[in-house]
Amino acid sequence: MARRRTRLVAVGAVVALAATACGSSKAPSSGAAGSSGGTITIGMSLPLSGAVADTSKDGYQGYQEWAAWVNAHGGLLGKQVKLVVLDDAFQQNTALADYSKLIAQNHVDLLLGTFSSFLNLPVAEVAERNKFVYIEPSGGADSIFARNFKYLFFAQPATTERLPDQFVAQIAAMPADQRPKTAAYVTQDDPNTAPATAIFKQKLTALGVKAVYDTIYAPDTSNFDAIANTIKQAAPDLVIQGALADDGVSLIRSFQKVGFSPKMFFQTNSPTDPNFPSAVGVKNTEGIFTALAYSPQAPFPGNADFVADYTKRFNTAPSEDAANSFTAGQVLQAAVTAVGKLDQTGIANWLHANTVPTIVGPLSWDASGKPTGSLLLAQWQSGKLQIIAPSTAATSKDVVLNKAGWSS
Repeated sequence: MARRRTRLVAVGAVVALAATACGSSKAPSSGAAGSSGGTITIGMSLPLSGAVADTSKDGYQGYQEWAAWVNAHGGLLGKQVKLVVLDDAFQQNTALADYSKLIAQNHVDLLLGTFSSFLNLPVAEVAERNKFVYIEPSGGADSIFARNFKYLFFAQPATTERLPDQFVAQIAAMPADQRPKTAAYVTQDDPNTAPATAIFKQKLTALGVKAVYDTIYAPDTSNFDAIANTIKQAAPDLVIQGALADDGVSLIRSFQKVGFSPKMFFQTNSPTDPNFPSAVGVKNTEGIFTALAYSPQAPFPGNADFVADYTKRFNTAPSEDAANSFTAGQVLQAAVTAVGKLDQTGIANWLHANTVPTIVGPLSWDASGKPTGSLLLAQWQSGKLQIIAPSTAATSKDVVLNKAGWSS
């Protein structure tokens, strides 16, 4: 991993986007889509329907925003960008078939990734086998990168193994008599959330936090009453949930139903959704911890302009999913521009040797495509998701150590 970064390429320093046609909210029809004339086609398959459709909508809009910016600023290599989008309905087999189709039948020029470790784990292999650069906006499971693929890159600051770091450090910094004594671990069966929860358990146990409950639930679980009631009986001080989307909201509702509120509560992913406060009630967000790959308040080049233009275009502030998609596009654009042609191997080699400034901060990668940075620790405070660690990025100096009970 000791690799020299030869250049820092400025990309997206100012994101003053103009409105351009870059696709609708519906996936365009398939067909011959290869590069012709003044167009560069970029293929992707996204879960536009199915279990995570609401979350992936934001990610798709992030891709649309990036395409609009590129096209408003002269295109990519002087050509307009066209997104070719298929719907995988959050099904692995469909995603595999879609990316194979994009390469072999649609003859797209470039690829961008889908969402979640669940989908990216198999799809990355399709891209690698066909020697296509594959930049994924989400899906930080370390198992994806254990295969040491050459063409795979993750467009977030860190992977799953680093997700617990800031929260565990927060617990470690507390006086021993104030730390939580017991913890419950509950996670969706997903190659990102399940390993992260296991790391939480390992590190917190080492700090003396006793595990009193540990379970993994199926991705299609919708009723959490039984899990919530069992956790209530165990009465942990701390609950860690490896949530992906609506499952985080569902567990909270079940906690309310059975009458249990932990003193400390950490959830992955779900608390970063813009709809989270309305789904659980603004008062019920208070004190919930999560990890962030992105913050709208972060002072990275182009971020403020991205937030303003995205909000204007879609009438809502960008979520983390939207920002991660935009970032994946920034990374692809930086490499293609630097290489000067659609050379997949050249693009991959360039990314392995360089650092790219993005709206989530400067990104660089090791030989496996794993980013070398770290995530942010955030907490809901007074209706806002505040960054509390590291201190250099903090938007709040306060930390709520004892979460209030649920409010009706």
